[in-house]
Amino acid sequence: MDPGGRIVGRQGRRAGATIAAVFQPSQADVRRFFCEAWSRQRNALPLDPMSSIAARWIDEHPEYHAELADAEAAVARDYRVEDGRTNPFLHLSMHLTVEEQCSIDQPTGIRQAVQLLAARRGDLHAAHHEVMECLGEMIWASQRSGRPPDGLAYLEAVRRRATG
Repeated sequence: MDPGGRIVGRQGRRAGATIAAVFQPSQADVRRFFCEAWSRQRNALPLDPMSSIAARWIDEHPEYHAELADAEAAVARDYRVEDGRTNPFLHLSMHLTVEEQCSIDQPTGIRQAVQLLAARRGDLHAAHHEVMECLGEMIWASQRSGRPPDGLAYLEAVRRRATG
């Protein structure tokens, strides 16, 4: 415990701060995570399971490698829609989101829908990009309407692409 009575982890951080970083990472935390995963992959260092998944998707995107090589520049960089540049951290985060959804099959049926779409396209990466479009549309619709994200509509959109 620290002098204020808060639980402190091995590195001296408060437990609450550590939990918040895991469940509500800041933009800088997310960018550092991807940069660190890429650095460890390049240097053949051990990766934890989530970093291993991230590194696999980073490998699929060589156009992002230079940006991920400099963590401090990545944290400072601004990705505005008006600039016409894809935000590699948002893109990679969406790959991780789809991967996690499939691993736990949430919404129920997403795993099968993504597998069918990947089989139809002959490429999991291409399928992920289509699923990410559906995910982005669901988030946009939720933000626009002020309602919770509609997981069933999202699932149906992926299924339509898989069977269409």
